[in-house]
Amino acid sequence: MAQIIDGKAVSEQLKAEIGAAVLKLREETGVQAGLAVILVGEDPASQVYVKNKGISCKQCNINSIEHRLPADAKQEDLMALIDKLNNDPAIHGILCQLPLPKHLDENQVLLAIDPAKDVDGFHPMNVGKFMTLKKFSDMADAGVFLPCTPYGCIELLQRSGVKLDGANAVVIGRSNIVGKPVAMMLMSLNCTVTICHSRTKNLADVVRAADIVVAAIGSPEFVKGDWIGKGATVIDVGVNRISDPAAKSGTRLVGDVEYAAASENAAFITPVPGGVGPMTIAMLMKNTLMSAQRAANK
Repeated sequence: MAQIIDGKAVSEQLKAEIGAAVLKLREETGVQAGLAVILVGEDPASQVYVKNKGISCKQCNINSIEHRLPADAKQEDLMALIDKLNNDPAIHGILCQLPLPKHLDENQVLLAIDPAKDVDGFHPMNVGKFMTLKKFSDMADAGVFLPCTPYGCIELLQRSGVKLDGANAVVIGRSNIVGKPVAMMLMSLNCTVTICHSRTKNLADVVRAADIVVAAIGSPEFVKGDWIGKGATVIDVGVNRISDPAAKSGTRLVGDVEYAAASENAAFITPVPGGVGPMTIAMLMKNTLMSAQRAANK
């Protein structure tokens, strides 16, 4: 049976390290790391995410500043708030919680955030900088912020001791949020990477040849257990809610991989929930710390 990669435990360890580093930075330089989160409207899922980010900031000794705007907020008001935060030296990271109400232009909002405070790693400036890096280790010196979910996948692999140098990695999914960036990160760590998707021919055979499988296709249990080669490592990014009459709520969460069957072949595997999910906010905290460190160095 596969060894479980416990994302919750790794994220707690990482946040403890970040919290200590934030305190050290404040003691040595007087710079207090600060994260501003903008929430527009009353979307229930977004409210939960923002609450969890606030809890993580407290764990990491990061100042958390929330700005809540009504669902009918005007584009110019949101842009003015972002401009204000861009120019606030006490703010080192700006996160605008998505999705926004339909009348607001998300792309315009993301472009307005100062790339030096784009701790989500979505600004084209940060994406472009990372695309030109030859080595993953050059990221900090280049002033790049990586998108948090794929960054969390890499952190799990590294902390689990999975060999990356020369590994054959298969990424299933080609989104700008996970698939493409995690493929680039794996390549920068000397993996040979194949990007697959729902239209890939002989997909099962391609996956079977992989040392590392990153599933991010957004389809419940799409990757079958017998696709996983013996001794492979499985990083399951998918979070899908399916019907389950046996569950108290009538539903349960599953990933993009058939977990039980895949566990019989894999050497390492992330569960859903409790795998990649907790790492996303932890990497957001890490990016905010990096931003504060850069501000202190300036």
